[in-house]
Order: sequence, then C-alpha cells, then structure tokens
Amino acid sequence: MIHAVGLKKKYGSLEVLKGVDLRIEAGEIVSIVGASGAGKTTLLQILGTLDNPDEGTLTIAGQDVTRFSGKDLAAFRNSSIGFIFQFHQLLPEFTALENVCLPGMIAKRPMAEVEQRAKELLNMLGLTARMEHKPAALSGGEQQRVAVARSLINSPSVVFADEPSGNLDSKNAQELHELFFTLRKDLGQTFVIVTHNETLADMADRKIRIVDGRVQV
Repeated sequence: MIHAVGLKKKYGSLEVLKGVDLRIEAGEIVSIVGASGAGKTTLLQILGTLDNPDEGTLTIAGQDVTRFSGKDLAAFRNSSIGFIFQFHQLLPEFTALENVCLPGMIAKRPMAEVEQRAKELLNMLGLTARMEHKPAALSGGEQQRVAVARSLINSPSVVFADEPSGNLDSKNAQELHELFFTLRKDLGQTFVIVTHNETLADMADRKIRIVDGRVQV
C-alpha cells in the first residue's frame, strides 16, 4: 500500500535520508523509531507528502505521488492521508465537532454527510458528550481523540502519527495506543507512527528503526 524506493533528502550539505526503501501493507500498524536526528521525522513528512524527496519514488494506494503537481498533491493528501500530531493542532475557536469536520469541508463533501460521519467517529471514540466543547474545555486525552477523529473523517488510506502520545500522561498514552488497534480492527485502518515511546513501538506489527538516515536491516 505504501512503497518507497531510494528516498534521499538533504538540507544544504546535511544528508538526512540516504536511500530509504520500505513497504507497508494495508491494515498494518508500523512504528518508526530512532535517535533524535536519525531522520525519522523527515521520513514521516515525505511519506505523508508534506515534503518532497530529492531522489527516489513513493507510491501510496497505487499512486506515484512524486509525480503529482502541488494542487493535485494537496487534493490527494486531503482525501487519502490522515495526520495526528503531538500537540493536537485543533483550532481553538471551533468545537470538537467542527474541528473533525474541517478536512471533509475542505474536500467539498456534502456537509450533512461530513457532519454525520464526524458524529459517528466522535461517538466511536467516546466523545459523544463533548462534541460541542471547544479544545480549551477538553482534557489532553480528549483533544487527542478529537485529532484522531479528524484524521479519519475522509476515510484515508493511511494515518501518519508524529509522536501522538508525546504530550499525554501514561494513562492517556496507553488508551491512545490501544485505540489505534481498535480502529485497525473496526475500520481496517493503516497507521504509521513515529514515536520515542518504546511501549507503543513494540505494540506495532512491525518496528522500523532509522539509523543515520537509513533503515536498519
């Protein structure tokens, strides 16, 4: 479902990725680990189409995304990729429901359909009573579950998560980790997770370790 071949990336004279090859199948939960500066966040940004490789090819859900123009790439990203970030990135002036609906609205899907799906996801994630609350009125764990619902609103092929439990206490982190597996079971969702949390990394179907810009074999 994701196939990367020979991904290279440098910033100035600094070589961050030095030829990364990897394959991730649909329905897998894969963790990416490595020391700070090893290149794992750069890899996640390229896999998530937020940055472009200098060399190499990347295929997601049968599409060679390295060939897309900026506009086509943005449309593909919105429809086929979900993101979860460490600090939630929720808009503070919007309710939980409105935050979840945003990617669907950007995709110009019918509003009634988007809102219905957002309510289903928030209900699935135990947030039925919190839909009309703004982020400031939600706990850290609740905010992250809203972010998870937002990542799923357009039924993406894959969800990329960058340190998703890094800002949570141990209880909420464990609940978030278990949630990924519940969503894989219920929705068949694919997750690629960059994390320093070894507990989460070890729970994944596979752990990919990045060492000095390369996948450690």
